[in-house]
Amino acid sequence: MKVALIGGTGFVGSALLDELLQRGHQVVALARDPQKYTARPGLSVVRADVQDAQQVQQAVADCDAVLSGFNAGWNNPAIYQDFMNGSRAIQAGTKAAGVKRYIVVGGAGSLYAAPGLQIVDTPEFPAAFRDGARAARDLLKELQDSEQQLDWTFLSPPIGFHPGERGQRTGQYRVGKDQPLMNGGQPGTISAADLAVAVVDELERPAHVRERFTIGY
Repeated sequence: MKVALIGGTGFVGSALLDELLQRGHQVVALARDPQKYTARPGLSVVRADVQDAQQVQQAVADCDAVLSGFNAGWNNPAIYQDFMNGSRAIQAGTKAAGVKRYIVVGGAGSLYAAPGLQIVDTPEFPAAFRDGARAARDLLKELQDSEQQLDWTFLSPPIGFHPGERGQRTGQYRVGKDQPLMNGGQPGTISAADLAVAVVDELERPAHVRERFTIGY
């Protein structure tokens, strides 16, 4: 497939890029600064600001799918609004380009710790990540409530997924829906490499169209 990738230099996005290229997909990476990418077979880089729907539309034209690992920056004091604005521009540009398949890597905060209680709203949730997690949660709700044109999928990583070492690619993972996966009494984990495996598996063999799912070991 010809796949547009957003956020391909980030922790998650770089793993997605590796997995897509490894499986032989043609990748079009959107970037405000194309020089952040190293030339690789199967990769083309297009200068585009994802806060601008028209630039997104032009960049993803003729692609079969859009994969978004967009992050507005955990240290950004305006992370909530920048994430929502960027995500809405990505959606609008994708639809305007006529691309149907749209896969988003979101956060674990929208998973349910208990009926009616999402993890982001629990007292234990780290305050430093709350604005970003609320933005991802609100994006998911918008997709669930009103997105009828795109064949979207939203992936929530497990609670134990944290930026750091990419980890081993095993190709193995469990699948859940709206509750976090656990290992006994401990939060589930996943490597960035295996998260990318799950995303590209969903791309190649859609099983969660217009719904959220989660994964973990």
